[in-house]
Amino acid sequence: MAKEELILIRITGEDRPGLTACIMSVLSRYDVTVLDIGQADIHSTLSLGILIRVEEDNSGYVMKELLFKASELGINIKFFPIDADDYESWVARQGKNRYIITLLGRKLSASQIEAVTQLIAAQGLNIDSIRRLSGRISIANPTKNVRACIEFSVRGTPKDRNEIQAELLRLSSEMGMDCSFQIDNMYRRMRRLICFDMDSTLIQTEVIDELAMRAGVGNKVKEITERAMRGEIDFKESFTERVALLKGLDSSVMRDIAENLPITEGVDRLMYVLKRYGYKIAILSGGFTYFGEYLQKRYGIDYVYANELEIDENGILTGRYLGEIVDGRRKAELLKLIAQVEKVDIAQTIAVGDGANDLPMLSEAGLGIAFHAKPRVVANAKQSINTIGLDGVLYFLGFKDSYLDEKGRE
Repeated sequence: MAKEELILIRITGEDRPGLTACIMSVLSRYDVTVLDIGQADIHSTLSLGILIRVEEDNSGYVMKELLFKASELGINIKFFPIDADDYESWVARQGKNRYIITLLGRKLSASQIEAVTQLIAAQGLNIDSIRRLSGRISIANPTKNVRACIEFSVRGTPKDRNEIQAELLRLSSEMGMDCSFQIDNMYRRMRRLICFDMDSTLIQTEVIDELAMRAGVGNKVKEITERAMRGEIDFKESFTERVALLKGLDSSVMRDIAENLPITEGVDRLMYVLKRYGYKIAILSGGFTYFGEYLQKRYGIDYVYANELEIDENGILTGRYLGEIVDGRRKAELLKLIAQVEKVDIAQTIAVGDGANDLPMLSEAGLGIAFHAKPRVVANAKQSINTIGLDGVLYFLGFKDSYLDEKGRE
């Protein structure tokens, strides 16, 4: 049996169509086995690595032909012999745990990336690859709501998973970015159900506060709402108190409020992409069914569970509600129930919310995301988004801007 060599080929230079094909045409003439290959393209500059196994008698011919081809193409090429034992050690490491760390914000600086990569190294993890998920940003003609996102694929076993989560949370807070740390497994790549809180998540208001202002009790209700969202008082107790203050309000105001709801930045784009890629979408809200159903019609949402206000025969709110209150416990139950109905593993679910009453479903879901949330919620959620709009969720799911058509990029 002919003796074989392992050679790492590194190619750099200006990228162009057909370059990789030219290199492979040389290798194919010598029955070369490609053990690994990777390519990156930054500002039309190519960096291509190919690890090959080739018969020792042919290796000199392969390198000579590749050097001629590189000169013809105007690219740089280098060769590095790889020791067989080193290669086997590298192969053995591929069974180690893999994680995805996502950084996002309005923009990302070298200092932010340095802080995260220092943490990765301190935890004994190795970066396998880095991908830019967001589109390239124009300096001359910047767009509104600009977003920047990069994704690290890392390998190894963290020294302390709780510590790395806590440190990423600290860095996010101190450096004005958002970080996500996820196990890279099949469930992460096959999310199928996403459940949203409504008030202060899909919309930039608390609907009960809007109703209270129309009823002339805005300050009283807003104060109770804020205490409930911070987790200072029981949600059921606060909900009952607030609804009681709405007694006597004409229900006709709900239509006007619904038609003028302030939709959160990124919702249109997020919903378009989720529907396009087949996700099931639910609203699980401590707010009111009327407004959830309005959003359902607008975005084609599959499920809405919220609270029903009691209205008398004259169209006036009675200050009471119908049925069971959708509180934190109920949200978590509904998430599991919908997952069962849709035959989706709980690990394939996503939950997004901002308040203390969202924590149970954020904890239950495979991916729980606190969105522009209260400090207590951010502290207890594994992932959070505070710097950009709700479409930042797409980056945590691994979507690249380039996957989307023009409508999806707006």
